[in-house]
Amino acid sequence: MELAAAALAHACSSCTACELSGSRNRVVVSRGASTASLMLIGEAPGATEDQQGRPFVGRAGRLLDQLLIEAGLDPERDLYVCNALKCRPPGNRKPKRGELEACRPWLEQQITLVNPSVVCLLGATALAAVLDLRDPMSGLRGRWIERDGRRWMPLFHPSYLLRNPSRDPGGPFALTLSDLRQVRARLCQGDAASGAPLP
Repeated sequence: MELAAAALAHACSSCTACELSGSRNRVVVSRGASTASLMLIGEAPGATEDQQGRPFVGRAGRLLDQLLIEAGLDPERDLYVCNALKCRPPGNRKPKRGELEACRPWLEQQITLVNPSVVCLLGATALAAVLDLRDPMSGLRGRWIERDGRRWMPLFHPSYLLRNPSRDPGGPFALTLSDLRQVRARLCQGDAASGAPLP
């Protein structure tokens, strides 16, 4: 599995399928465990990710890791993290439809490789790119979507939480933490059913 993941990352690193290949510093493929039952899919790399070649390692990524740990999940062991888009759009602009379509085969290979039972979609762009759902996140977050033999959970993107930092009950931060705890509970149910040890 690790060899297959490394081969995919190597192939992706030379992609020239869209114009972003001319402005990127690094292709940002993934971090975490390629054997995990949980996959998190975000929107696109930011400046820090573009420099380091790993997704969610900037301010939003540090907040995401904090939330995952508070929910009882190990960011490196219990999940696989990637983005719908593997290259940073200039100025962190919103990804264009053609860019997302050009990158879709890489994402599909990742989903096939990891074969997660649960996938969290971080933010409206990832939700639209992966499941073609464009309803407001406020109405979809925290709700399970059953599709393709997997359970999908839309979540607020951590950058949204940075813009709305209140920890008050019922606020975006508290809701996201609750959603992640629900995700962990679902994973634990699956592990218990399969006889695997709980994380």
